[in-house]
Amino acid sequence: MPLTSFSFTPLNSLALLLSAVALLVLVPTGVLFLECLAAFFWRGVKQGAEVTLPAEVKLAVLIPAHNEATGIGQTLETVKPQLRSQDRLIVIADNCTDDTAAVARSYGATVIERFNIQNRGKGYALDFGLTHLKAEPPQVVIFLDADCNAHPGSIAALTQQALKTGYPVQATYLMEKPHDPGLKDSISAFAFKVKNLVRPLGLRQLQQPCLLTGTGMAMPWAAATAVSIASGHIVEDMKLGLDLAIAGYPPQFCPEAWVTSRLPQGEAAAKSQRTRWEHGHLQVMSEFVPKLLLQFLRQGRLGLLSLALELSVLPLSLLVMLWAGLLVVMAIFTGVTGLLLPLTLAALAGACLFLAIGLAWQRYGRSEISLKQLVQIPLYILWKIPLYIGYVVRPEKRWIRTERDT
Repeated sequence: MPLTSFSFTPLNSLALLLSAVALLVLVPTGVLFLECLAAFFWRGVKQGAEVTLPAEVKLAVLIPAHNEATGIGQTLETVKPQLRSQDRLIVIADNCTDDTAAVARSYGATVIERFNIQNRGKGYALDFGLTHLKAEPPQVVIFLDADCNAHPGSIAALTQQALKTGYPVQATYLMEKPHDPGLKDSISAFAFKVKNLVRPLGLRQLQQPCLLTGTGMAMPWAAATAVSIASGHIVEDMKLGLDLAIAGYPPQFCPEAWVTSRLPQGEAAAKSQRTRWEHGHLQVMSEFVPKLLLQFLRQGRLGLLSLALELSVLPLSLLVMLWAGLLVVMAIFTGVTGLLLPLTLAALAGACLFLAIGLAWQRYGRSEISLKQLVQIPLYILWKIPLYIGYVVRPEKRWIRTERDT
């Protein structure tokens, strides 16, 4: 319809409203496509590249641990060989009722114990560790979860980039599949890789900051103490990264450093972990997207706008569900009215979404998931529908430790 002949009839007004809704989906799918496209052409340094830190640089590794006696030894075995005599390895045994503290000490770690059942969560434990370090602060502090493996060279790579930039640094954090993975495991591992490797790589290519993803985080001391970390938020890492960005310390991605953990094998544990991650993302998105946009207008820093757009990209399954529902509505509207704009925008959003998934799979996901499994994603999405209904009915707000496999 030519602009000169446009009139605000009820039908045209409805078409504009639906087009605006389609644009709200097109923006995050467009952002996702741009990130995956930029990552597709990444030709960076390989993981594990040799880095030698200056002798005068001191670092500390903080590992919060709540009842991690069965698995923390493996984590400490991957960290200790990467530390020098002047570095510190500190385990915060947080509200533990098992032998976490004793096991950590047996591996040579300094252990500080914290007991506070009212303030529970990783954020409070890390704050306790930072308070312990204040008497003799290191130049760089690294946060690592107690169920993760730090791959060789990762500690030095994180420290070097944190010192060079003066900003928080996020390692590549990926999930290892079980020995006999099912469809859910393969799709989860692929989605995790898109979120924690492909998209941050794309942002790095575009010279933009990234989100903090939970473990393998290095910070110069000034950044580590710039904002309060004491929080029981269910995705305290994501919130911390956004608080730091607003305070002038936007997190940067370090693809040379790799940290891996293991997908929980039990159905209940997997559901609990996924619920915490995705409900937390939605909560942080609703709080911080407006806040980041406002701070972008006030401070004029492009990185804040980039983080707002990055945060607007919904979890992959939810984004596919939302787009599919939108497409059905737009197709019905076009079939009844003959107006094409809403359907065209929805189709463009779908093109961005599936091209992004295709690019990510072609370059980074073929080792995680076969093409046959990839086309079965709709079955995985059906499994997650109750998770999103749960967010509407009763959003998860409590920090809950994911049960580990023993």
